[in-house]
Amino acid sequence: MGITERRLRQRDEVRSSILATAWRIVTEEGWQSLSIRKIADAIEYSVPVIYDHFASKEDILLEFARDGFRLLTKKMEQARNKHTLPADQIKAMADAYWNFAFRNKEYYQVMFDLGIPCIEQEKCLPEKGGFRELMMQPIIALLGNNATENAACLKGHTFWSILHGLIAIKMMRTSDICEQLNKMVLDDAIDGFIKNLAP
Repeated sequence: MGITERRLRQRDEVRSSILATAWRIVTEEGWQSLSIRKIADAIEYSVPVIYDHFASKEDILLEFARDGFRLLTKKMEQARNKHTLPADQIKAMADAYWNFAFRNKEYYQVMFDLGIPCIEQEKCLPEKGGFRELMMQPIIALLGNNATENAACLKGHTFWSILHGLIAIKMMRTSDICEQLNKMVLDDAIDGFIKNLAP
């Protein structure tokens, strides 16, 4: 292995170490505890070394958001592919989204800015567009001839608002609403949403 290749490999190893350490801090202490200084101290590098790989803490958050959207899209696609009818696909995707949010809270929080500083996701996250497109496919199929761009956009936003709203409520109010009731509310809301889509 040449010097250039060795340096590139070492650089990749340091970058991976930074991300692994940042993720450990987040899972143990929460997003609000993450800082460049804390990462540097944990991996025993100087702060400038961290900045050599990431321009800011927000760049690290963005990296995790990308990972989260890739994982969520994969889970929703797998759920959708188990069904052929658009209504069943929507239900399966809603369940996959719900399960992802509660099994991957740290990812979900950084992806949708729950309780962490806002980052400019729209410009920097093409993965979010892939997730949105996947979500829209069965909605457009159910709308049929009524699938104008405005109608599809409205229904897609409604679908996501139902999911995200119920998840945000559950994440913020963990003690006073039981898990079973939350899932019943989700199922009822999605059933009503699907009935409203039919032409």
